[in-house]
Amino acid sequence: MEKTLNVQGMTCGHCKMSVESALKKLDGVSAAEVHLETGKVDVTFDESKVNVEAMKEAIEEQGYDIA
Repeated sequence: MEKTLNVQGMTCGHCKMSVESALKKLDGVSAAEVHLETGKVDVTFDESKVNVEAMKEAIEEQGYDIA
């Protein structure tokens, strides 16, 4: 399944790496791609293993807000 999340506060390559690596650490997330210019993150995941709430928590733990 694919989902696009709106993330606020990402401004640089470090932000991109932080969010992508936090998401990829979650069991069930197969891909995460941050688009800095739009503030969106495309996530590909197995919904039987991980839910959107867990992904939001992982991003918030990195210090970013979900719109």
